[in-house]
Amino acid sequence: MNNSRVEVLLVEDNLHDAEMTIRALRKVNLANRLIHLKDGAEALDFIFAKGTFAERDVENKPKVILLDIKMPKVDGIEVLRQIKSNDATKTIPVVIMTSSKEEQDIITSYDLGVNSYVVKPVDFEGFAKAVSELGLYWLIINQAAD
Repeated sequence: MNNSRVEVLLVEDNLHDAEMTIRALRKVNLANRLIHLKDGAEALDFIFAKGTFAERDVENKPKVILLDIKMPKVDGIEVLRQIKSNDATKTIPVVIMTSSKEEQDIITSYDLGVNSYVVKPVDFEGFAKAVSELGLYWLIINQAAD
């Protein structure tokens, strides 16, 4: 999928949460062009076409990035910082999806330019509904800058 159009970039180290997210997006037919990465370092390599993803067309930007905060190697806050501070990527919508309700995480995320901050619901039904609505909004309703 190196140069195919990517719509959703899911950056989530918790495999259970990633599977639930993918299942919820599949249910509303929004998971066809989804890539799941397990840590922030992989995400940065993908977004900026480095390392394993060096052959990827950097102009092929995801329509939305669903980003967890607490991850190994590089945390979501640093991934967000690098995306939003780069002219080539700063317009990509980024949605923080996390279990963190810490006020400082919320403030820092918005200061860095996050487009939305969502605390993951604990139950599957609430989680699936939240993910479906996010997917529908960011992939169907929202008009993104190209």
